[in-house]
Amino acid sequence: MTKDYKKKSVPGFFLFFAATLQEALHLRSNRHVSSMVILRQILFTGYEALPLISFLALAIGGLIILQGTNLLSNFGQGIWVHIVLVTVVVNELSGILTALVVVARSGTAISTELGNMKVRREIDLIESFGISPIGYLVVSRIIGVVVAMVVLVVYFNVIAILGGWLFSRIFNHLEFRAFMNDFLSILKLSHVVSSLIKSVVFGIIISSFSTYQGMSVRHASTEVPQRTIRAVVTSIFAIIVSDLLITWLFWVFR
Repeated sequence: MTKDYKKKSVPGFFLFFAATLQEALHLRSNRHVSSMVILRQILFTGYEALPLISFLALAIGGLIILQGTNLLSNFGQGIWVHIVLVTVVVNELSGILTALVVVARSGTAISTELGNMKVRREIDLIESFGISPIGYLVVSRIIGVVVAMVVLVVYFNVIAILGGWLFSRIFNHLEFRAFMNDFLSILKLSHVVSSLIKSVVFGIIISSFSTYQGMSVRHASTEVPQRTIRAVVTSIFAIIVSDLLITWLFWVFR
């Protein structure tokens, strides 16, 4: 079945995605999906990325406070800081920056791993045992990346908010309760839903393009880095387009 996915075209990707979706829709009865592969993917994509995500989130929260301090002398007492945190961090930066980290780490790793497996004919060996490569190698990784992506985005938001309060406390002596009361007064359910939807969509995009490019490698090892670069470029492009589309839809139907 994987021979159809070697087409260097948009239809080739949609054939691949359709087969993946078919396997995913029968997840409960699908014996090819590996819980161990899912767990390992969650650990690599999510747990091992926590230090970098923590640094980025803390820096973003702090930079917003510092830039605001330069603009307004009474920044710590202004409600607009919370508006910025919600609209910029929760709605946009948390998803985009987390997605870029996941693309750089997990997207490249997935594409390279599957590409090398194709070169070494390990995927043909898996098929010879009656195991579906799509279910075992692709669906399992997509689930792992999506779960990790959602957790990382939520974690990013929490750390960024705490970072914003920490810098507000240092420079403006703002109490945590007052900071959170103002923040929660601005935060709406639509902001949370938008952030979660973007995290799921970004996770699907990254894992789908990465697995597709990896599975599209034929026989030469020189194809592997080329396919990995394509996975990164197409993932970033699709993430930006989908982010614009989701933001626009929430703006239209708000």
